[in-house]
Amino acid sequence: MVRPRRQTAPARKIRHRFRRQISKPARYSLPWWSSCLLRFQSLLTNGDMVPVGRYSLKSVVRRKARQVKSYGQFCPVAKAAELFCERWNALIVRDLATGPRRFSELKRGVPLMSPSLLSSRLKWLVEEGIVEHVDSGDIRSGYTLTESGREFIPLVEALGTWGQRWTRRELKEHEIDLGLLVWSLESSTDPNAFGARPCLIRLELTDQTDTKRFWWFLNHKGRCELCVEDPGGDVNLYLSCTLPDAIYIVRGDITPSAAIESERLEVIGDEWARSAFSRWLNLGPLTKVASLRDGK
Repeated sequence: MVRPRRQTAPARKIRHRFRRQISKPARYSLPWWSSCLLRFQSLLTNGDMVPVGRYSLKSVVRRKARQVKSYGQFCPVAKAAELFCERWNALIVRDLATGPRRFSELKRGVPLMSPSLLSSRLKWLVEEGIVEHVDSGDIRSGYTLTESGREFIPLVEALGTWGQRWTRRELKEHEIDLGLLVWSLESSTDPNAFGARPCLIRLELTDQTDTKRFWWFLNHKGRCELCVEDPGGDVNLYLSCTLPDAIYIVRGDITPSAAIESERLEVIGDEWARSAFSRWLNLGPLTKVASLRDGK
């Protein structure tokens, strides 16, 4: 009779561990990425764990977009700041201060704001009675300020005055925004400066590439229309400068006449169009606020 070989102590220990593992009941384990998903949903819902199978991430994100951080105070300053000081709200009020705007026009005024965030923010402002949606069935349909919303306009003007007087004037790279410049020219200029006759203006930004170098502004029947391609016809006014200098002129850091004298801006064209150029720019009162910041 052959006796079984006696196992050593390390072998018996390993065998015991193996038997103990296989004797345990099997457990269902979630995929490796489930913990990441749960953690992400927990972050979106301010620490409340949300079961994956019950709510979708899309619905959680949608609810989160409607949530606004509260100061938790009954102070009227805190309550007003929750509405006005929420990011982007002051810029939306700024763009609606001059009249009704369509969604696409508002989007051009805040190019770094996503369409979904702008849509949810407008819905929230409508719910709060700051903005109302006007559907007149024509091109004028869009959003406008309510009576309570218009009371925010002096706050926007005060912010602009303080910004002109005390903020840094030198442009940084991320502030040189071509889209915002051409939108400002289209929406803020005065097409009636040329009288009843139509006027076609070509703006050349000498420091830009070919696709972003030329822009046309067609002024006709009280409207200024931006054209990204040559609309045809005779150009009545040619403007030429760099993008930063164009921003400095529109912002009021340098007057149009000073820019022309220093050759930072070139203006060529019909006499009647050149004489109305400054009126067409229609620079607002903020451009006349002098900077008091040291070094500007």
